[in-house]
Amino acid sequence: MKIAILGGTGLIGNALHTALQQEHQVSQHGRAVFANTSTLLSAIQNADLVVQLSGANIGERWRKGYKKILWDSRINTTRLLAQVLPECDKAPRIICASAIGFYPQTQNCTQPFSEQDKQAGDDFLAQLSVAWEAEAHKLTHAENLVITRFGVVLSPEGGALAKMLPPFKLGLGGPIAGGTQCFSWIDIDDLCAAMQFIIARPELNGTFNLTAPNPITQKQFAQTLGKTLKRPAFLPLPEWQLKLMFGEGAQVLTHSASVFPQRLIDLGFHFHYPDAASSLQHLLHK
Repeated sequence: MKIAILGGTGLIGNALHTALQQEHQVSQHGRAVFANTSTLLSAIQNADLVVQLSGANIGERWRKGYKKILWDSRINTTRLLAQVLPECDKAPRIICASAIGFYPQTQNCTQPFSEQDKQAGDDFLAQLSVAWEAEAHKLTHAENLVITRFGVVLSPEGGALAKMLPPFKLGLGGPIAGGTQCFSWIDIDDLCAAMQFIIARPELNGTFNLTAPNPITQKQFAQTLGKTLKRPAFLPLPEWQLKLMFGEGAQVLTHSASVFPQRLIDLGFHFHYPDAASSLQHLLHK
Protein backbone atom coordinates (compact mmCIF):
# COMPACT_ATOMS: atom_id res chain seq x y z
CA MET A 1 0.00 0.00 0.00
CA LYS A 2 1.18 3.52 -0.80
CA ILE A 3 0.85 5.76 2.26
CA ALA A 4 1.55 9.49 2.47
CA ILE A 5 2.04 10.90 5.98
CA LEU A 6 1.50 14.66 6.13
CA GLY A 7 3.06 16.29 9.16
CA GLY A 8 5.16 13.18 9.20
CA THR A 9 8.37 14.57 10.68
CA GLY A 10 7.16 14.98 14.27
CA LEU A 11 7.21 12.48 17.12
CA ILE A 12 4.17 10.50 15.97
CA GLY A 13 4.94 10.77 12.26
CA ASN A 14 8.47 9.45 12.66
CA ALA A 15 7.35 6.54 14.83
CA LEU A 16 4.50 5.69 12.47
CA HIS A 17 6.79 5.83 9.44
CA THR A 18 9.16 3.37 11.09
CA ALA A 19 6.31 1.02 11.99
CA LEU A 20 4.67 1.10 8.55
CA GLN A 21 7.64 1.03 6.20
CA GLN A 22 8.26 -2.68 6.74
CA GLU A 23 5.02 -3.58 4.94
CA HIS A 24 4.11 -0.47 2.95
CA GLN A 25 5.55 2.15 0.64
CA VAL A 26 5.53 5.18 2.94
CA SER A 27 6.45 8.80 2.26
CA GLN A 28 6.92 11.42 4.98
CA HIS A 29 6.20 15.09 4.42
CA GLY A 30 6.88 18.05 6.71
CA ARG A 31 5.17 21.43 6.74
CA ALA A 32 6.84 22.44 3.46
CA VAL A 33 4.47 20.12 1.59
CA PHE A 34 1.70 22.67 2.21
CA ALA A 35 3.62 25.48 0.49
CA ASN A 36 1.26 25.30 -2.49
CA THR A 37 -1.30 23.02 -4.13
CA SER A 38 1.11 21.53 -6.66
CA THR A 39 3.56 20.44 -3.95
CA LEU A 40 0.77 18.85 -1.95
CA LEU A 41 -0.77 17.14 -4.98
CA SER A 42 2.59 15.67 -5.90
CA ALA A 43 2.92 14.23 -2.39
CA ILE A 44 -0.46 12.51 -2.30
CA GLN A 45 -0.97 11.60 -5.96
CA ASN A 46 -1.44 7.82 -6.31
CA ALA A 47 -1.52 7.29 -2.53
CA ASP A 48 -3.90 4.62 -1.27
CA LEU A 49 -3.97 6.26 2.16
CA VAL A 50 -3.25 9.80 3.36
CA VAL A 51 -2.55 10.32 7.06
CA GLN A 52 -3.01 13.95 8.11
CA LEU A 53 -0.97 14.70 11.25
CA SER A 54 -0.04 18.30 10.51
CA GLY A 55 -0.08 20.75 13.38
CA ALA A 56 2.26 22.90 15.45
CA ASN A 57 3.46 21.33 18.71
CA ILE A 58 0.74 21.87 21.29
CA GLY A 59 3.17 21.15 24.14
CA GLU A 60 5.30 24.25 23.57
CA ARG A 61 4.99 27.53 25.46
CA TRP A 62 2.03 29.42 24.07
CA ARG A 63 3.74 32.73 23.41
CA LYS A 64 1.75 35.64 22.01
CA GLY A 65 0.01 34.57 18.83
CA TYR A 66 0.74 30.85 19.34
CA LYS A 67 -2.93 29.87 19.62
CA LYS A 68 -3.39 31.18 16.08
CA ILE A 69 -0.40 29.11 14.96
CA LEU A 70 -1.92 26.01 16.57
CA TRP A 71 -5.22 26.72 14.84
CA ASP A 72 -3.92 27.60 11.39
CA SER A 73 -1.42 24.72 11.26
CA ARG A 74 -4.30 22.28 11.64
CA ILE A 75 -7.30 23.96 10.06
CA ASN A 76 -5.64 25.63 7.07
CA THR A 77 -3.57 22.58 6.12
CA THR A 78 -6.66 20.38 6.21
CA ARG A 79 -8.55 22.90 4.08
CA LEU A 80 -5.74 22.88 1.54
CA LEU A 81 -5.84 19.09 1.51
CA ALA A 82 -9.58 19.25 0.78
CA GLN A 83 -8.85 21.59 -2.10
CA VAL A 84 -6.28 19.25 -3.64
CA LEU A 85 -7.90 15.84 -3.13
CA PRO A 86 -10.39 16.16 -6.05
CA GLU A 87 -7.41 16.49 -8.40
CA CYS A 88 -6.05 13.07 -7.44
CA ASP A 89 -6.42 10.32 -10.02
CA LYS A 90 -8.01 8.11 -7.36
CA ALA A 91 -9.62 8.95 -4.04
CA PRO A 92 -7.41 7.79 -1.16
CA ARG A 93 -8.63 6.67 2.22
CA ILE A 94 -8.05 9.41 4.80
CA ILE A 95 -6.97 9.20 8.44
CA CYS A 96 -7.02 12.60 10.13
CA ALA A 97 -5.65 13.23 13.60
CA SER A 98 -7.55 14.97 16.35
CA ALA A 99 -7.22 14.93 20.14
CA ILE A 100 -9.08 13.84 23.25
CA GLY A 101 -9.22 17.53 24.13
CA PHE A 102 -12.49 17.26 22.18
CA TYR A 103 -14.26 15.92 25.27
CA PRO A 104 -15.47 17.95 28.27
CA GLN A 105 -13.18 17.95 31.27
CA THR A 106 -14.04 15.51 34.06
CA GLN A 107 -12.41 14.49 37.34
CA ASN A 108 -14.01 11.04 37.19
CA CYS A 109 -11.41 8.61 35.89
CA THR A 110 -13.70 5.62 36.48
CA GLN A 111 -16.39 6.83 34.06
CA PRO A 112 -14.45 7.86 30.96
CA PHE A 113 -15.86 9.22 27.73
CA SER A 114 -16.04 6.87 24.74
CA GLU A 115 -16.59 7.51 21.05
CA GLN A 116 -20.34 7.27 21.62
CA ASP A 117 -20.25 10.48 23.66
CA LYS A 118 -20.89 13.33 21.25
CA GLN A 119 -20.75 16.28 23.65
CA ALA A 120 -17.67 18.45 23.17
CA GLY A 121 -15.97 20.62 25.75
CA ASP A 122 -15.99 24.41 25.66
CA ASP A 123 -12.34 25.36 26.18
CA PHE A 124 -9.78 26.17 23.48
CA LEU A 125 -8.54 22.58 23.14
CA ALA A 126 -12.10 21.39 22.53
CA GLN A 127 -12.84 24.19 20.08
CA LEU A 128 -9.68 23.34 18.16
CA SER A 129 -10.54 19.63 18.00
CA VAL A 130 -14.13 20.32 16.93
CA ALA A 131 -13.00 22.69 14.17
CA TRP A 132 -10.31 20.29 12.95
CA GLU A 133 -12.74 17.39 12.77
CA ALA A 134 -15.26 19.55 10.93
CA GLU A 135 -12.64 20.25 8.26
CA ALA A 136 -11.72 16.56 8.15
CA HIS A 137 -15.31 15.65 7.30
CA LYS A 138 -15.02 17.80 4.17
CA LEU A 139 -12.10 15.71 2.88
CA THR A 140 -13.95 12.65 1.65
CA HIS A 141 -17.09 10.55 2.04
CA ALA A 142 -17.77 9.39 5.60
CA GLU A 143 -17.16 5.74 4.74
CA ASN A 144 -13.64 6.63 3.60
CA LEU A 145 -12.64 8.73 6.64
CA VAL A 146 -11.16 7.81 10.01
CA ILE A 147 -10.60 10.40 12.75
CA THR A 148 -8.13 9.43 15.47
CA ARG A 149 -8.36 11.27 18.77
CA PHE A 150 -4.93 10.94 20.36
CA GLY A 151 -4.37 10.89 24.10
CA VAL A 152 -1.10 12.07 25.65
CA VAL A 153 1.50 10.08 23.71
CA LEU A 154 4.22 8.62 25.94
CA SER A 155 7.73 8.47 24.50
CA PRO A 156 11.12 9.29 26.03
CA GLU A 157 12.03 10.94 22.73
CA GLY A 158 9.50 13.76 22.86
CA GLY A 159 6.22 15.07 24.19
CA ALA A 160 5.08 15.22 27.80
CA LEU A 161 7.15 12.31 29.13
CA ALA A 162 10.40 13.68 27.73
CA LYS A 163 9.71 17.00 29.50
CA MET A 164 8.94 15.25 32.78
CA LEU A 165 12.01 13.00 32.85
CA PRO A 166 14.78 15.51 33.80
CA PRO A 167 13.23 16.68 37.10
CA PHE A 168 12.07 13.17 37.98
CA LYS A 169 15.54 11.73 37.41
CA LEU A 170 16.90 14.35 39.82
CA GLY A 171 14.33 13.36 42.43
CA LEU A 172 12.46 16.63 41.95
CA GLY A 173 9.33 15.27 40.30
CA GLY A 174 5.79 15.07 41.55
CA PRO A 175 2.15 15.62 40.69
CA ILE A 176 1.18 18.50 38.41
CA ALA A 177 -1.32 21.13 39.56
CA GLY A 178 -2.70 19.13 42.47
CA GLY A 179 -2.67 15.81 40.63
CA THR A 180 -6.41 15.13 40.76
CA GLN A 181 -6.94 15.63 37.03
CA CYS A 182 -7.48 12.53 34.89
CA PHE A 183 -4.60 11.60 32.62
CA SER A 184 -5.51 9.68 29.45
CA TRP A 185 -2.35 8.51 27.73
CA ILE A 186 -1.06 5.94 25.25
CA ASP A 187 2.31 4.26 24.76
CA ILE A 188 3.75 5.35 21.42
CA ASP A 189 4.23 1.74 20.34
CA ASP A 190 0.59 0.94 21.10
CA LEU A 191 -0.43 4.05 19.17
CA CYS A 192 1.48 2.83 16.12
CA ALA A 193 0.03 -0.66 16.53
CA ALA A 194 -3.49 0.79 16.75
CA MET A 195 -2.90 2.82 13.60
CA GLN A 196 -1.65 -0.32 11.83
CA PHE A 197 -4.76 -2.17 13.07
CA ILE A 198 -7.03 0.49 11.57
CA ILE A 199 -5.04 0.74 8.34
CA ALA A 200 -5.22 -3.03 7.81
CA ARG A 201 -9.03 -2.89 7.95
CA PRO A 202 -10.28 -0.69 5.08
CA GLU A 203 -13.89 -1.22 6.12
CA LEU A 204 -13.35 0.82 9.30
CA ASN A 205 -14.37 4.46 9.42
CA GLY A 206 -15.52 7.06 11.91
CA THR A 207 -13.89 8.17 15.15
CA PHE A 208 -11.44 6.19 17.26
CA ASN A 209 -10.03 7.14 20.66
CA LEU A 210 -6.36 6.26 20.74
CA THR A 211 -5.73 6.03 24.46
CA ALA A 212 -4.75 3.23 26.80
CA PRO A 213 -7.76 1.54 28.45
CA ASN A 214 -6.71 2.67 31.93
CA PRO A 215 -6.87 6.44 32.52
CA ILE A 216 -5.44 7.43 35.91
CA THR A 217 -4.99 10.60 37.92
CA GLN A 218 -1.95 12.73 37.26
CA LYS A 219 -0.81 12.02 40.83
CA GLN A 220 -0.96 8.27 40.20
CA PHE A 221 1.01 8.71 37.00
CA ALA A 222 3.67 10.76 38.81
CA GLN A 223 3.96 8.09 41.51
CA THR A 224 4.29 5.36 38.89
CA LEU A 225 6.97 7.31 37.02
CA GLY A 226 8.90 7.88 40.24
CA LYS A 227 8.69 4.19 41.12
CA THR A 228 9.88 3.18 37.65
CA LEU A 229 12.88 5.52 37.93
CA LYS A 230 13.43 4.59 41.60
CA ARG A 231 13.14 8.24 42.54
CA PRO A 232 10.85 10.14 44.93
CA ALA A 233 7.83 11.82 43.36
CA PHE A 234 6.30 14.04 46.01
CA LEU A 235 7.31 17.58 45.00
CA PRO A 236 4.22 19.15 43.41
CA LEU A 237 4.41 21.48 40.43
CA PRO A 238 1.74 24.12 41.12
CA GLU A 239 -0.39 25.59 38.37
CA TRP A 240 1.09 29.08 38.74
CA GLN A 241 4.55 27.71 37.94
CA LEU A 242 3.17 25.93 34.89
CA LYS A 243 1.71 29.21 33.67
CA LEU A 244 5.10 30.87 34.04
CA MET A 245 6.68 28.08 31.99
CA PHE A 246 4.01 27.50 29.33
CA GLY A 247 1.71 30.53 29.40
CA GLU A 248 -1.81 29.57 28.36
CA GLY A 249 -0.29 26.29 27.18
CA ALA A 250 -0.32 25.15 30.81
CA GLN A 251 -3.88 24.01 30.15
CA VAL A 252 -2.47 21.08 28.15
CA LEU A 253 -1.00 19.72 31.40
CA THR A 254 -3.86 20.70 33.69
CA HIS A 255 -6.66 19.56 31.35
CA SER A 256 -8.53 16.67 32.98
CA ALA A 257 -9.42 14.09 30.34
CA SER A 258 -10.95 10.71 31.09
CA VAL A 259 -11.24 8.79 27.82
CA PHE A 260 -11.63 5.11 26.88
CA PRO A 261 -10.84 3.40 23.53
CA GLN A 262 -14.17 1.59 23.31
CA ARG A 263 -14.14 0.93 19.56
CA LEU A 264 -10.64 -0.55 19.56
CA ILE A 265 -11.54 -2.80 22.50
CA ASP A 266 -14.78 -3.91 20.83
CA LEU A 267 -12.88 -4.78 17.64
CA GLY A 268 -10.42 -6.95 19.56
CA PHE A 269 -7.35 -4.73 19.47
CA HIS A 270 -4.75 -5.88 22.01
CA PHE A 271 -2.86 -3.26 24.00
CA HIS A 272 0.66 -4.41 24.84
CA TYR A 273 0.95 -1.67 27.47
CA PRO A 274 -2.52 -1.15 28.95
CA ASP A 275 -1.40 0.41 32.23
CA ALA A 276 1.10 3.12 33.09
CA ALA A 277 3.45 0.79 34.96
CA SER A 278 3.94 -1.56 32.00
CA SER A 279 4.29 1.34 29.56
CA LEU A 280 6.87 3.24 31.58
CA GLN A 281 8.84 0.07 32.29
CA HIS A 282 8.88 -0.64 28.55
CA LEU A 283 9.75 2.90 27.46
CA LEU A 284 12.43 3.64 30.05
CA HIS A 285 14.15 0.27 30.31
CA LYS A 286 14.12 -1.09 26.76
